[in-house]
Amino acid sequence: MPKNNSKPLMVYNSLTDKKEEFTPINKGNVGMYVCGPTVYSESHIGNLRTFVVFDLIIRFLKSQGYKVRYIRNITDVGHLEDDGEDRIAKKAKLENVEPMEIATRYTNDFKEQLRQLNCLHPDIEPLASGHIVEQIQSIEKIIAKGYAYEAKGSVYFDIDKFRKSYTYGKLSNRNIDDLISNTRELKSQKDKKNSFDFALWKKADSKHIMKWSSPWGDGFPGWHLECTTMSQKYLGENFDIHGGGMDLKFPHHDCEIAQSEAIYGNQPANYWIHTNMLTSNKKKMSKSTGNILLLTDLINDGYFANAIRLFLLSAHYRSVLDFNKKALDDANSLASRFFDTYHNLNIIDIELKSNELNDVNNKKPQISRKELENIDVDCKNALLDDFNTPKFISELIKLSKTIDKIVNKKLNINKGNLEYLNEIFMKHLDILGFDLLDQYMLYSQLERESKFGLQFSMEKSGELLDIIEKIRSKARAIADYDTSDFIRDELSKLGYEIQDKD
Repeated sequence: MPKNNSKPLMVYNSLTDKKEEFTPINKGNVGMYVCGPTVYSESHIGNLRTFVVFDLIIRFLKSQGYKVRYIRNITDVGHLEDDGEDRIAKKAKLENVEPMEIATRYTNDFKEQLRQLNCLHPDIEPLASGHIVEQIQSIEKIIAKGYAYEAKGSVYFDIDKFRKSYTYGKLSNRNIDDLISNTRELKSQKDKKNSFDFALWKKADSKHIMKWSSPWGDGFPGWHLECTTMSQKYLGENFDIHGGGMDLKFPHHDCEIAQSEAIYGNQPANYWIHTNMLTSNKKKMSKSTGNILLLTDLINDGYFANAIRLFLLSAHYRSVLDFNKKALDDANSLASRFFDTYHNLNIIDIELKSNELNDVNNKKPQISRKELENIDVDCKNALLDDFNTPKFISELIKLSKTIDKIVNKKLNINKGNLEYLNEIFMKHLDILGFDLLDQYMLYSQLERESKFGLQFSMEKSGELLDIIEKIRSKARAIADYDTSDFIRDELSKLGYEIQDKD
């Protein structure tokens, strides 16, 4: 009998610190908001880990039949440094350019990196600067409820007033009284009632470029307010999943919850999902220390984008993942293995057609439909358990080994089961976010480089072309001209010309 396929999706909820069965607000639909980047510099792979994880989560939810509305914002104003200066404006001053030039440059860079990692586009990607009117309206609501105050053109959230009705810091579980007593007062905070109150609107001086008119004078919105306003504009006052990096728990997400409770009387999301850090040499990746790794550098070193994605998913999203070259080399080999498995399925299909014509010997073990269904269930169950990607990848490796056994004539398979096996493998490759085009292109690049004697990590691209040509020859031998023409046309796109003798 096939294995039980009725397990529920369990999600670790950061708000309750436990795994919970996932139940969407509206059956069959999922609303998800993930905090995007502050676009003042190039994103490193530590930043990108979060978005690769949520890309897999979205792909898996869609594979389970959910319709997902995915919102991921771009913070292009309002994220302040400790000295009270906007990060983007500060970078613009250093480079003597407009702040929006900085924001546009690094927004495009961020999107390009996610494209290379084969991440799906969000359904809506709102800019903080494009929602100033809505943010002003949110502030007015908070003031009307008595949880904010104006001070010399700035508006602050009143933590003491809020704590009389609600719990502040419920997500991070920090001792707020200790935090308040240990918070140092900065020059930019002297207008606050309490040092721990956070800005909803900041007054801008005459030199500040990024500013807008408001009932309290010219200024700009606070960072925390942006996400509350944009998430609830597009998903409603209560939605299913709010995600982001672990470092956003406090103060950003605690402040989001407080703002939502002040306006609506309830927290915004039912499930809070947080990804852990990617470290390098056991140290946190940080732009300020220079301990970072860039996607472009790794790709230029000869690593597949698929491999980098596999590496980022190789540890559970709630675990710290440390970068090391061996782990990335292993991921590169695994990406090659999955690519070879994809081709092996085509070999099996062609050889099966040939064997059927030649009355194949059926004495060897035959893989059954139930065995294939169990493989499918094992892959699915790994992700149903709080998106356990290491287990999921492990099950895909087992599936790859099963396909190897069929290629090596240790197992037989009939045509119907082969179609089902191909369906299973391609479905899970898609959930993994594996980009076959990326693999094709780099194999081709490496093969061309080999003609000029350059060194590269994959040394068998020539053999790969031989295999592809053998597949095409077998396809022609059994009059499968659709396959043979497809291979010829695809190789032609990569610069290879095939001339048939007959």
